[in-house]
Amino acid sequence: MHVLITGAGGHLGRKLFDFLKADDRFVVSGLDIRPVDHPDIRKADMSASPDWATLLDGVDVIVHLAGDREPTASWASSVKNNMDATLELYHQAAQLGVSRVVLASSNWIHGDKRFTDDLLNAETPPGPVNAYGMSKLFCERSGAYFAKHRGLSVICMRIGWTQWTHNNRPGAHMAMGQWGQEMWLSDRDFLEGIKAAVVAEGVRFAALNLMSNNPGMRWDMRETKDAIGFEPQDGAKPTMNIKREFQARLKKLVMFSLPRWFERRFPSW
Repeated sequence: MHVLITGAGGHLGRKLFDFLKADDRFVVSGLDIRPVDHPDIRKADMSASPDWATLLDGVDVIVHLAGDREPTASWASSVKNNMDATLELYHQAAQLGVSRVVLASSNWIHGDKRFTDDLLNAETPPGPVNAYGMSKLFCERSGAYFAKHRGLSVICMRIGWTQWTHNNRPGAHMAMGQWGQEMWLSDRDFLEGIKAAVVAEGVRFAALNLMSNNPGMRWDMRETKDAIGFEPQDGAKPTMNIKREFQARLKKLVMFSLPRWFERRFPSW
């Protein structure tokens, strides 16, 4: 099976590239917007000319990790590097006979649920709170369209938090307080989860959580097990950081709750 990884020179991309490369079942190639010192990872800007599409010849599955990964991404960058690039990727994949795209989606699709008790799964209504989250929702819905109308299998993995600092160890140092720690994803669970999505059979479209088994988290992993047979092997209990949790709740109050209350109280202001 030939697997092509976009963003193959990035934090997650290179880990996945090396992991799959070590498995004799896979032929692995990659694309990255920056030059990478590896003969099988080619330079390509997916939001520009589609000349890179010639590199999809013979590819069975694309793992699409490329894009602006920052929650603070601007609208301009989110549109160009996430929405436009992914839409072009779906089009080229369907046109050239690629069987599946595994999309790196994000927990930011449910960004508005941070201070709720909602169970988070494919049935939970989305609520992006930034341009990055909105771009990932667009990529998921575009994938659903291509799965329904163009015969492309699309599996969207809502990836948790894999840190590029602290050797990806969980703990109170993580931003976003308890919410951040609950979405922690170990390297092992990331790699095995994506591999399970690559080889899964009989999936036309799915949007699945990919977190480690962290006690108390609200991300439902049952759909992930049912669809692709993956269960996380790692997990860590969150450590409460009272200061950060208070700061986060205060920020939400100032930025969201008070303006909405004011708008309801004084609708004609």
